[in-house]
Amino acid sequence: MKPALLPQLQVFLVVARQRSFSGAARELGVSTAAVSQSVRQLEKHLRVVLLARTTRSVSLTDAGRRLVEGAGPALAQATATLTEVSAQPGEAVGRLRLSLPRAAVPFIIDPVLPTFRARHPRVEVEVSLEDRLVDIVAGGFDAGVRLSETIERDMVQVRLTDPFRFVVVGTPEYLARHGTPQRPEDLLHHECITFRSPTTGTLYAWELERGRRTWRVPVRGGVVTNDGLMCSSMAKLGLGLAYAFEPRVMEELNSGQLVRVLEPYAPTVPGYFLYFPSRAQRSGPLRLFIEAARELALRGVK
Repeated sequence: MKPALLPQLQVFLVVARQRSFSGAARELGVSTAAVSQSVRQLEKHLRVVLLARTTRSVSLTDAGRRLVEGAGPALAQATATLTEVSAQPGEAVGRLRLSLPRAAVPFIIDPVLPTFRARHPRVEVEVSLEDRLVDIVAGGFDAGVRLSETIERDMVQVRLTDPFRFVVVGTPEYLARHGTPQRPEDLLHHECITFRSPTTGTLYAWELERGRRTWRVPVRGGVVTNDGLMCSSMAKLGLGLAYAFEPRVMEELNSGQLVRVLEPYAPTVPGYFLYFPSRAQRSGPLRLFIEAARELALRGVK
């Protein structure tokens, strides 16, 4: 059917439901003559009679009944979908898909998402938690959140947090039993909770630095995990030392459950960044999320 005939089809469906030309005219806010003309135009195009008319009643012909049964639900669904996806002036509608590591949730999602959803209730937000590196383009994501050093250079980056440190931590009880490492090399003689990269499958060598010198220490221990957050949890149980995202363990450090060791060697990283392919591909929901994140994401991580 030609798109120009859709208005005539809509009029016909109202007449069929009302079983009245005058009733359809009142519902549509037009004249009865205009309703009658629209139905005649549709019948002329289809070369069939759709409505049997008398001075007292209107009824569907067999062709009219089949058109109502076939086109009515489809047109109703299309109309409902158009209403669903249409936006009022200043209103955002759509979907936002984000990929981010679990460690970033308390600093990006928790402070931003409640306010963002309250401001833009018709934007559906899908959050995929992946500690492995994800190709956001191939995965169909609007944007990702990662530490800046893992983001491809051709991506647009938007800072979401201030820089922070990674620190080596352990319980006071563990340190009392096994001693406190004084140099990066001492870690080779300690029970270290190791992290296996979900991306490469290799064990992560702890990165330390002091001045211009850097170390990559191939630590080992009896507990291995592919979840970075589990490392600090296992350290709290006294199972060994862990290499931890400092803001994530700040509460345990302040309470004395965990203690920093080798603090002069703690490396500083630039922080979390939101990234996406290009400014030209930035969707409306993503632009609004960036605005909210800049306003609300945790700053000044200590």
